[in-house]
Amino acid sequence: MTVELISVGTEILMGNIVNTNAAFLSAQCVALGLSCYHQSVVGDNEGRMEEAMQTALSRSELVLISGGLGPTRDDLTKEVAAKVMEKKLVMDMRTRDRIQAYFDRIKRPDITENNWKQAVVPEGAIVLDNDNGTAPGLILEKEGKAMILLPGPPGELLPLFQKKVRPYLEQLQEEKMYSCMVKICSVGESRAETMVADLLEGQTNPTIAPYAKTGEVHFRITAREKTQEAAELLMEPVLKEMKRRFGSRIYTVREEETLEEVVVRLLEQGRLTITTVESCTGGLLSGQLVNVPGASKVLERGFVTYSNEAKIQMVGVSPVTLEEMGAVSQETAEEMAEGGRKAAGADVGISITGVAGPGGGTEEKPVGMVCMACSIRGEIRRETFYFSGDREKIRKSSVVQGLNLIREELLKYLEGQISGESA
Repeated sequence: MTVELISVGTEILMGNIVNTNAAFLSAQCVALGLSCYHQSVVGDNEGRMEEAMQTALSRSELVLISGGLGPTRDDLTKEVAAKVMEKKLVMDMRTRDRIQAYFDRIKRPDITENNWKQAVVPEGAIVLDNDNGTAPGLILEKEGKAMILLPGPPGELLPLFQKKVRPYLEQLQEEKMYSCMVKICSVGESRAETMVADLLEGQTNPTIAPYAKTGEVHFRITAREKTQEAAELLMEPVLKEMKRRFGSRIYTVREEETLEEVVVRLLEQGRLTITTVESCTGGLLSGQLVNVPGASKVLERGFVTYSNEAKIQMVGVSPVTLEEMGAVSQETAEEMAEGGRKAAGADVGISITGVAGPGGGTEEKPVGMVCMACSIRGEIRRETFYFSGDREKIRKSSVVQGLNLIREELLKYLEGQISGESA
């Protein structure tokens, strides 16, 4: 079944807001097994909106439209949709009562006349109650095709879709799409795709799709089946083969799990604490760890040692090391990690120091050169990376590789602990 998305709003066309609704709806449609071949954005103009809707209906069975259901004069989605679907507008008393109750609940007695505009619906439409706003969602059906109208604010659209629209769409599909995500670090996009080139060729069901992220590569494995159990059986051999090829470079196969969550989980598993010592990333790494609920159990503290003086005073880097090897060097990174770990009384220390650019690079130490070290109770691993891109990308890439360095060393440490206990 084909679906087309139309996002309504001049503010989207002008770039005033980011169209997150389209991204959400696209992902939901894929998960439901719907084929989406076209998306469009149209401003608050009656003629262009009508043209967009007619075009969408001519080539798709379902049309999902977001935005333009508000109470103001330029909110025209419902009116244009009724015209296209040849339905007259009528007052829906249940929606009117809900609007009244909404304003009573927020203690606003001054309901203006245009608020009642949202209680006017196309005749015969399926009205979807909006528990987070005053504009209901609407489903208009005609001759085997349907238009689904959703309010624009994400705080209203997302829950309304999940509670009301998704069940409606599920009834239309005999088969659904089920997927899992294989998330990989320490392998570039080109190499990762080459490693599974034979799996990508001639695939039908399940399928593998690569997605490049900053410092990571994700592969979505998707199967079309009637039940999740049947889909998982189809995906299992592919997932097993991916694990065989990428090994420990895979940090999770759970779509919702992030790299920083994996690191925090490993620290908790080993009952270890960590401290960060950052130069060019300026606290971004510790910030990523803090994003994880419960990080306070493992994150002891973070040092931002941007200047040489800070490296000396806060974490005890030797002035001789800085003078002879420079701030961007494996030797300095090692002393930062170990010095920070000891200063904080933590089990693990991670350090990052580099040239983020756009200036400051030399022939020996170009922009993008970043040195890192990870110390776990005195056992230290040093690495140097060469990243490309602008300052922001270099810093973000550094954080990803820093997290992965911690992950890899924690896996070795925990494996050693288990081996020691077994012995």
